[in-house]
Amino acid sequence: MPLIRNCPSCGRSNRIPARHLSDSGKCGACQAELPALGEPLEVNEEQFSEIIRESKVPVLTDFWAAWCGPCRMAAPHVTQTARDMAGRAIVLKVDTERYPLLASRYNIRSIPNFAVFSQGQLRFQQAGLVDASTMESWLTRAA
Repeated sequence: MPLIRNCPSCGRSNRIPARHLSDSGKCGACQAELPALGEPLEVNEEQFSEIIRESKVPVLTDFWAAWCGPCRMAAPHVTQTARDMAGRAIVLKVDTERYPLLASRYNIRSIPNFAVFSQGQLRFQQAGLVDASTMESWLTRAA
């Protein structure tokens, strides 16, 4: 199931397979560069599973909920990590209120909770608020 990304130049929708989210490419309409994903991507259960399975780079997942104050405090750090690690990692966000079965699968008992996956496997998991440099170090170690 490809994900849809809009071209920053012309705004047209482009289908990007999960295995290519960390690659740069070209817009199918205007041929402008589509940079590697450099922002957190909110995903559902199906997208999450496909990206974890297909990604060529480590994946940081932020398990969060809208009502959670520490999750809101972590959000700028998650965004910075996605921007700083573009092309070298993918950052996902999973809303534990919308996808409780996914949260249960990874034994999420407190949020924010961060999980790093590499080659389809869970490599590291930690609950609690951390900064972008800590998240980036997790991804670097998982590469």
